Amino acid sequence: MRNGKIGLQGILFDAKSSYMRGPALAPPLIRNAYKSDSANYFSESGIELRPNVFNDLGDFTIDDYFDIEKITVRNLGPKQPLITLGGDHSITYPILKAVTDQYGPVNILHIDAHSDLYYEFEGDKYSHACPFARIMEEELANRLVQIGIRTLSTHQKEQADKFEVEILAMKDFDSIPDFNEPIYLSLDIDALDPAFAPGVSHHEPGGLSTREVLQIIQKIEVPIIGADIVEYNPKRDINGVTAMVCAKFLKEITAKIIEKKPKYF
Repeated sequence: MRNGKIGLQGILFDAKSSYMRGPALAPPLIRNAYKSDSANYFSESGIELRPNVFNDLGDFTIDDYFDIEKITVRNLGPKQPLITLGGDHSITYPILKAVTDQYGPVNILHIDAHSDLYYEFEGDKYSHACPFARIMEEELANRLVQIGIRTLSTHQKEQADKFEVEILAMKDFDSIPDFNEPIYLSLDIDALDPAFAPGVSHHEPGGLSTREVLQIIQKIEVPIIGADIVEYNPKRDINGVTAMVCAKFLKEITAKIIEKKPKYF
């Protein structure tokens, strides 16, 4: 890792949201929750992760969707893991374009209630319902594994079959598939049941618990070259509960990056 740190950027963007706005407000609130005196900086594996573990590059207000790729290219640095706080899920596509410029096609672990594989949604190919269609069309991923899906439409099932996406639907969830190579982790907070994360635009009952998502992260046995945490909507949160959940995931993802960092970081 460059200077022993992990890159952190916030993308203040939700213009591709299909139902309601709000995720653009999330990054600074996740940071505040991370620094809250109500918790400490130790991961569950015992690593102390004070804010100075990050090379915090700040938050970026986005006027042009395609600027996200340019910003991410600049913030990636030479072989530095980068965690992105979103923002709606549309940001993952331009981020992946930047990541693959550096690493080539990657393996993706995607945790979400939604498959986000629509060819287009409400006339927009870059909607937050479409990023993984763009990613697979452009061959930015060698492998895409999706966990927690519970809203698979007929069209998205056809897309998943077309691109050979591995879907572990919520109704079938028991464990995560093995990976043999480094991964990019994309975590949509609405993967959780709304009881655990009310602060999301799309409440999809029957989802993962906070503990189940933590177990998925903690069971990753390969390096994480980058990650995003998206779709937290503070406008729907209750007493900052979802912000603290996001901060917890940020802490555990950071710990896993440190534990499994590849030699070239």
